[in-house]
Amino acid sequence: MSQKISKSLTARLKRIRLFLCDVDGVLTDGVVLMGGGVETKRFNIRDGLGLKFLQRHGIKVGWVSRRPSSATQQRADNLGIDFLSQKDGGKVDVVEDLLRENGFKWDEVCYVGDDIVDLGVMARAGVAVAVGNGVAEAKAAADYVTKAPGGDGAIRETVELILRAQNKWKLVVAEYSN
Repeated sequence: MSQKISKSLTARLKRIRLFLCDVDGVLTDGVVLMGGGVETKRFNIRDGLGLKFLQRHGIKVGWVSRRPSSATQQRADNLGIDFLSQKDGGKVDVVEDLLRENGFKWDEVCYVGDDIVDLGVMARAGVAVAVGNGVAEAKAAADYVTKAPGGDGAIRETVELILRAQNKWKLVVAEYSN
């Protein structure tokens, strides 16, 4: 990670208890392949492993998409994602319901987005992240912009940022170094 992280951002990252992100363009490269009644998407394996690291260290993980997809559901099930919302409509309302039902506060949320449909949640989240190939408006709204593009390591980069700020990254590395 070559970006200098401010003390203010580090302090906010330390409070993160809930990691939320968009799906298409963030967890994937934004490409949806369709044919023969089947939809497929490309997910990055390191991003998925990073999400498991968060869960193992007490941070809940959720995905918020406005586009229902069986491929997204399958990957969420495969990873054991804590929360998945795939409904058309406002993402802010979905996240507010999630926070209320599970006892989280906005300042405990890190949200990763890539497009204008993410701006409302990004404006409220304790830490807003835009993927490196996100639209200009998402980047302008972000506290941090990843070097990696969506679907190609942006989630893992963000996970490492959180776990380093919380002094948990060394524990992850040590777990796999023995």
